[in-house]
Amino acid sequence: MPRAKRGFKARRRRHRILKMAEGYYGTRHRLFRTATETVDRALAFAFRDRKVKKRDFRHLWITRINAGARIEGISYSRLIGGLKKAKISLDRKILADLALNDPAAFKAVVELAKKA
Repeated sequence: MPRAKRGFKARRRRHRILKMAEGYYGTRHRLFRTATETVDRALAFAFRDRKVKKRDFRHLWITRINAGARIEGISYSRLIGGLKKAKISLDRKILADLALNDPAAFKAVVELAKKA
């Protein structure tokens, strides 16, 4: 039986990993073993940070809404509570955009929340 050198499949697998490791420093993009470790770590961080990104943006939106609400003389929690009572369903992304780019519209929303 001839000796199997695992040519094509193994080479394709290694090539795929080394392609992902392009631009890494030193031997991290040259040697297969270190490249594998680095790529695995990078993919794990990418997976984790796709979730963290959502948290970070929500935090940013809440900060912006709070800043806009304080200017109008109401706290963030009272604003959100008022919007829920008034049955106004604007998400935090839109509210933050209003607070930042359209203060007049944000003021109108805050007034509706204060009435409720």
